[in-house]
Amino acid sequence: MDQENVSASLTVAVPAARVFAVLADPTTHSAIDGTGWVREAVDRAPLTEVGQIFRMDMYHANHPDGGYQVANKVQAFDPPRAIGWLTGQEKSDGHLEFGGWFWRYDLAPLGPSETEVTLTYDWSAVPQFIREYIQFPPFSPEHLTNSLHHLAELVSGR
Repeated sequence: MDQENVSASLTVAVPAARVFAVLADPTTHSAIDGTGWVREAVDRAPLTEVGQIFRMDMYHANHPDGGYQVANKVQAFDPPRAIGWLTGQEKSDGHLEFGGWFWRYDLAPLGPSETEVTLTYDWSAVPQFIREYIQFPPFSPEHLTNSLHHLAELVSGR
């Protein structure tokens, strides 16, 4: 695959500010996740700025530990237009290490009560030594569409 990112878009009948508020709440991420890997927010405070760190408990059957934790660093925060984060892990010495992939939601208001949401997963900065043991993307692209449908259900109160 030459392209080093995948995206999906969906229009939701909700204002962009409401969509953004849900995405900025780490406690909603397990309900949004289209892979089923995200279990629970460890850091439950709302996302408020670039550089903020938030951790999530995860589970993947093919992960060496099964259950594991990721540390995310907010890298885009532009309410109500864009929010995104790098994903990595915290080492035993407390040092954060990021793998070079990120998640980003771009919100385009289509009127006062409708928003086009685009979810992008980008792995263009992943170093070769990581690519030797993780295939990118590590899920099929329909997981992005699944996530957007979960988000739509959540923001519309269904």
